[in-house]
Amino acid sequence: MLTFALAVFLLIATPGPGVLSTAGVGSAFGWRPGLSYVTGLWAGTNLVSLAIITGLAAIIFSVPIARTILLFASSGYLGYLALRIALAGSKISFITANKPPGFLSGLFLQFINPKAYAVNTALFTSFAFYPQNIAFELTAKLIIMNIIWLPLHLLWLWAGVKLHSLNLAPKTQKMVNIIMALSLTAVVGLSLYSVLGQNI
Repeated sequence: MLTFALAVFLLIATPGPGVLSTAGVGSAFGWRPGLSYVTGLWAGTNLVSLAIITGLAAIIFSVPIARTILLFASSGYLGYLALRIALAGSKISFITANKPPGFLSGLFLQFINPKAYAVNTALFTSFAFYPQNIAFELTAKLIIMNIIWLPLHLLWLWAGVKLHSLNLAPKTQKMVNIIMALSLTAVVGLSLYSVLGQNI
C-alpha cells in the first residue's frame, strides 16, 4: 500500500498537462477560477479512473483510430489552453483570454489527457496489495489517489496564485504567463514526439 502511495505521489507530482495548466490558470487568473478548474480536473481524473477500472478505456483504445483522435484532440486543446494562459489580460479579438478556464475546461482536459490514462492504467493494473478482495483494493486505491491528488494540485494552484498575487508589473506578469504557456506547449510537443516518433 505504501509503494502504491509513493507511486501515486511521483506520477502525479511529475509535471504534466494537469499540474502545469493548474499553475498557469492560477498565475493568469487567480485563486477562485483556479479552484473551479481544479474541481473539473478532479472530476475528470475520477471519471478516467472509472473508465480504466471498468475496462471501458481498454475497449475504446482497442480501436486504433481512437488513440490518434485522442492524441490530436488533446494536443489541440492543450495548445488552445496554453494560448489562453499566454494571452490572459490581452485584448485579442479572436480569443476571450480574459475569461478563465473553469470546471468544464478541467473536466474536458482530463477526458482527453493521455497522461491521465497512462497514470491511471499503471496505478490500477499494478501495485496489487489486497488481491483476495479486488473490490476493496480498487476502492482503497481510489481513496489513496484522491488523498494525494487533491493536495498536490492545490499546491500547484497555490504556486500559480502566489505569482499572480505578487502584483508584478504587467510586462513581467505577461512574461510569467508566456513561460507557463510554453511549458504546457512543451508537454504537448513531447507527447506528440513520443507517439509519432515511434511510428516513423
